[in-house]
Amino acid sequence: MNVLIVYAHPEPQSLNGSLNRFAVRHLRNTGHEVQVSDLYAMKWKATLDTDDFVDLEPGARFTPSLASKHAFESGTQPDDVVREQEKLRWADAVIFQFPLWWYSMPAIMKGWVERVYAYGFGYGVGEHSDRRWGDRFGEGVMVGKRAMLIVTAGGWESHYSARGVNGPINDLLFPIHHGILYYPGFDVLPPFTVFRTGKIDEARYASICDALRGRLDELWTAKPIAFRPQNGGDYAIPELTLRDEVAPGQSGFAAHVA
Repeated sequence: MNVLIVYAHPEPQSLNGSLNRFAVRHLRNTGHEVQVSDLYAMKWKATLDTDDFVDLEPGARFTPSLASKHAFESGTQPDDVVREQEKLRWADAVIFQFPLWWYSMPAIMKGWVERVYAYGFGYGVGEHSDRRWGDRFGEGVMVGKRAMLIVTAGGWESHYSARGVNGPINDLLFPIHHGILYYPGFDVLPPFTVFRTGKIDEARYASICDALRGRLDELWTAKPIAFRPQNGGDYAIPELTLRDEVAPGQSGFAAHVA
């Protein structure tokens, strides 16, 4: 299988750096092809701006989505964006690895998403009618591919529990799981999370590696998060709200998981 790891941490000697090398080594040793997009090492341009578009009319209003659509359709996207899109097409599974900074992914990784998920590639595809509302949330260009997050956090696991002060980790990751991964069609696996990263000794590191090894070995067999497909009947179209008979009495993120 082909595995792409999109990786964001500025320090190679960090825990993330070590776990990244472990994951690459283990995947290759078990027969998989691996590519790594090390965003800091690549000096990835994080901002989606007019510099990405070579044929904008001088003085014209810049609409990022329309400029992205034109560049994708006309073959005028920046070379770095095209290379990352080619990696996504190549991959059977994609791992996004990052430290949880201010309750989300580092800005450089968010910028990777904003630039690589071009209109016509990551979004804006499919029929919009009274029967369906585009190919997204369970459909789209990434259908048949799997995705998983490897996330580290400095806080204790209890801080990210159901009643923890930071909020449940699955709620914090919902915009990434559901919005960035499920939206274009990935089967999204439960995340691999490491907490209290400042308190890791050799024994705990070995335990973390053992657990990560198990998750990597299950990339193609683990059960994905059961998000509700947008066009599968649970949502009214075009309102895109859950029908009254679906998850009655529930609201919030949990209602969108079957």
